[in-house]
Formats: sequence, structure tokens, C-alpha cells
Amino acid sequence: QVQLVESGGGLVQAGGSLRLSCAASGSIFSISAMGWYRQAPGKQRDLVARITSGGTTNYADSVKGRFTISRDNAKNTASLEMNNLKPEDTAVYYCNADYRKYTGKFYDASAWGQGTQVTVSS
Repeated sequence: QVQLVESGGGLVQAGGSLRLSCAASGSIFSISAMGWYRQAPGKQRDLVARITSGGTTNYADSVKGRFTISRDNAKNTASLEMNNLKPEDTAVYYCNADYRKYTGKFYDASAWGQGTQVTVSS
């Protein structure tokens, strides 16, 4: 079983910064991509940023230039540096990992963290 544990959420004023971290553990052969998604009350869960094992990144247009995703492949961790935060960034942020597991044969799966609250006050 694969677990993702997030940390780093909290309350910050507009214009401030936060750093989210995610650590994956369990029976992981490899992780192809890790990403951060967010869900505000009454809204769907949307992609914020994603990074592949090769370092290719993609971002939601709303966070480009403000957020930076990074990962440590050896440690199975990912981080999201969030700068110049805005009230509209308020949401629960979820870490996601697409991974490969081996149990006699390979299979691919996806895991989610429990979520961490980010609140940006105006």
C-alpha cells in the first residue's frame, strides 16, 4: 500500500509564501509523476502543478510565475513553493503520485494524500 503524507499548509496573508511537501512511502517500484491539486469549497479538484520523473513540469495558468514544483526522485518526495499568494488560492491542496508497483508483475496505480488546508487572507 502506498501512502502520501503532505505537510506545510496554513494561514498566510495575501502576498505571502508557503511551501508544501509530500512524501510517498510503501511498495513503490517507481513514480512516473507527482503533482499537486487543489479543491476549494463547492468546486472541483483541479491540477495546480505536476512534475515527471524527468523533470518536465506543467502548471495551471493561474499559478504560473508564482508557484514552483520540485521533486527528489531518490526520496520519493515533491514540494510546491507558493509565492505571492492570493485569496483565490485558498483551498485544500492534495498531493498525487502515479506510480508503478511490482508484485510478481508490474502494475500502475495512482495515490492521493489526505490534503492540507491553505488559507490566504486578504
